[in-house]
Amino acid sequence: MSPLLVVAYSLVGRIEFDFYKEPIGTSKDGKKVFLKDIWPTMKEIRDTISNSLSPEFYKETYRAALEADEKWRTLHSPRGDAYAWDEKSTYIREPPWFMNENETMADLSDARVLAIFEDKVTTDHISPAGTIPTDSPAGLYLQQNGVPRTMFSTYGSRRGNHEVMVRGGFANIRLKNILAKGKEGGWTVHQPSGEMMTIYDAATRYIAEQTPLLILAGKQYGAGSSRDWAAKAVKLLGVKAVIAESFERIHRSNLVAMGVLPLEFKQGESWKTLSLEGNETYEVKGISAITGPKTRLTVHAKGRTKQTSFEVIARLDNQVELEYYREGGVLPYVFGKLAPS
Repeated sequence: MSPLLVVAYSLVGRIEFDFYKEPIGTSKDGKKVFLKDIWPTMKEIRDTISNSLSPEFYKETYRAALEADEKWRTLHSPRGDAYAWDEKSTYIREPPWFMNENETMADLSDARVLAIFEDKVTTDHISPAGTIPTDSPAGLYLQQNGVPRTMFSTYGSRRGNHEVMVRGGFANIRLKNILAKGKEGGWTVHQPSGEMMTIYDAATRYIAEQTPLLILAGKQYGAGSSRDWAAKAVKLLGVKAVIAESFERIHRSNLVAMGVLPLEFKQGESWKTLSLEGNETYEVKGISAITGPKTRLTVHAKGRTKQTSFEVIARLDNQVELEYYREGGVLPYVFGKLAPS
């Protein structure tokens, strides 16, 4: 809408208004005032521009544009060719994306399920977003690092600190993880202990136990807007693969870009039809032998009383995605191309 119309509607106070037939107001002498009576002519607009702008205005404004202000000029000069990471910073930390350079494609064994979801779990459910609660894993981390509650700010403002962001993965207060037995939010049950804890704490415990993790989901996993941390947080939580009925297109490619394998149930199958409960141990066979797009793999799930085997489709949809996944993600892939041999 044109700025002039915004002002006109503001004067009226409502949107369902016919400017041709209804007056905007009444003048002091009682006459009806219509939009056409106050709309400026092109001459008035040109005269206003001429009187308000001049070459000298722009020359003065941009004269010192490259000199920057005092705060910029007092920044310390960089030392060396690499950025000097501040270990005390709670905003920006060295990211871990290149720390697993030897990670290769391998079959999964003795994997556990971190979470089970119904249909349409969105990137808003997965990605760290909003304010940071005091008693959340991220809030406790900040307090341990001397940050007062009034300075927590938001996940978005601290997206350069992976320690904060990974603690906010799957922390949405409306998240419904089937394993959490009706408790909403970022909760799950650790297996085989059966202890209820936050998804972050469970993931940390699984990582310490060297247990690879899976996520089971329904249709359109990762729906909604594209968020890079919806894939990054999953990666840092130790999730190796997501098995879903279907994926949102961009989120699926983001998972591949972070080295997380998207696996799709066969048509008509789901974690429900296969009676998967999340307390099983899983083996995913055939990953190491993938040579082309959409390879079929076999999953073995061993529960307390029964065993189930089923096929899934590895949603590496082209050779480029296969290369990304083989290298552990797009960042290690690019780094490998740029680094001197």
